[in-house]
Amino acid sequence: MDRNTSTRGSAQATRIARSITNSQLLISAALLAFAVVVFAVQASAFQEPLFFGSLLIVFVLTGVALTVNWNRRSKRWAVLLPILDIFAIVGMREAEPELGAGLFLVLPVIWMARNFRLAGAIGAVTLSTALLWLAGAADSGVFSFDFGTHVLLPMTLVFIATTTYATSRRSQSQRDLLRQQSALVESALVRARDQERILDEVINAVEFGVLAFDRDGAATLRNNAHEHSLREFGAPRSAVIHPTIYRPDGTTVFDEADRPYARALAGEEFENAVFWVGAPGDVRAAYSATARQISRADGEPDGGVVVVRDITTELEAIRARENLAASVSHELRTPLTSIIGFLELAVDSPELTDETRRMLEIAARNSERMLSLVTDLLQTASDKDGTLTLAMAECDIAEIARQSIDSAQIAAGHREITMTAVVDRPAVTVADPLRIRQVIDNLLTNAVKYNRTGGTITVSVEATEGSIRVDVTDTGVGVSADDQAHLFDRFFRAGAARTSAIVGTGLGLNISRDIAKLHGGKLTVRSEVGVGSTFTLLIPATAKDTA
Repeated sequence: MDRNTSTRGSAQATRIARSITNSQLLISAALLAFAVVVFAVQASAFQEPLFFGSLLIVFVLTGVALTVNWNRRSKRWAVLLPILDIFAIVGMREAEPELGAGLFLVLPVIWMARNFRLAGAIGAVTLSTALLWLAGAADSGVFSFDFGTHVLLPMTLVFIATTTYATSRRSQSQRDLLRQQSALVESALVRARDQERILDEVINAVEFGVLAFDRDGAATLRNNAHEHSLREFGAPRSAVIHPTIYRPDGTTVFDEADRPYARALAGEEFENAVFWVGAPGDVRAAYSATARQISRADGEPDGGVVVVRDITTELEAIRARENLAASVSHELRTPLTSIIGFLELAVDSPELTDETRRMLEIAARNSERMLSLVTDLLQTASDKDGTLTLAMAECDIAEIARQSIDSAQIAAGHREITMTAVVDRPAVTVADPLRIRQVIDNLLTNAVKYNRTGGTITVSVEATEGSIRVDVTDTGVGVSADDQAHLFDRFFRAGAARTSAIVGTGLGLNISRDIAKLHGGKLTVRSEVGVGSTFTLLIPATAKDTA
């Protein structure tokens, strides 16, 4: 038997003992008051043995009720108390009929109707009526009928017993309903406590900080990770948030109203709000805060929650990658500049054959392209916005595409890839020819690198009214739908590229997209895994301003 069962059993035994004791005390108190009045107005009644003995029986029964340890098993013996009370009251009535003691039969009848249900109600009325009728013929052996005693009083007892039984049934039903509701509430409370315990365990198990607040702005929940962050940077034990935080640059202190927690308290929702903790030069950490508001079922605001994630390692990794890219790019510029200079001198040599000069010119153009890429890489690493500059001039996109195809022929030939150009007529517009060449070269380079051996590449240039379209289609590995959503992100490499031995920075498509946007156009992709990809460069066709 568990502790709860034992507690419920003890409480039930206490209720039973209280009910029996109170019922008997009520009868004895009423008869005691009756006895005092009788002693005052007709003391001779106590000289009657039947009257005095019957009264004494009631007080003895009261003592029994007070001394017996009543419980669920002994409850059935308690019915003897009201039965004997009925005998005692009838005895008092027969000893002194003119005192009207029979009216006190109402009390044990109520007791039996309330505590022993229908059987108790019927039994009490039947016993009382039978004793009253039998007592009428006890003295002379001849029944002496009295309407008040033999009809009116039993009718009164029937009415009271019926009313008491019905009321008791109603009360019992209400108690049962209350017990059921109490059990449901208790069960719901247990489940709520279990869910709260599980929620606490889950929240304290995660590595990011969680801080919740109510509609008045008071903190209602702080997990261990958030507490650890506060203690790590010396925040007072009473602090809910870090006293001082810095903006993403790491040096500017946040204004109080602009702090993530203050914004969340003001009802704002946001994601990835970056801030630094720790003074510059000391131990510090960077965090990303996300806030969500909580609403009640009726839609009214009910506080919110702020989730804080430590992103120090991520920012340091990005900074290290950018520093590496900047360092490598800077070191590459000097030899590339020298290579371009010597190639230009070699091209001007009169002893060269036409074929040799053509190959040197291709090498010179590719060296210039490589220098441009290195410059872009350096700029991207040093400037978080990656802003590119354009030198706009009238140029033929079709001719630029042909030059790109010529440059890519050697690499394509090594893998037996067939390159086809669909360039019917010139496509003249105002653009940066070096940047457009950079885009097409990058698309062709990717088409070769990620193509299958013996595959095909088709380059088409189409000039329509108001725009120029360049399509580069390959029969390569293709790009999944998930990867396509991030294909133009900086430093992103598709799954097929990451799992292959093909090297890359993940910057080419990002820079190419930016170049397309700077020209007022766009760069898009259509791809199917295992079938191939088509990259489309679309830029406006604008005439050169001759004014």
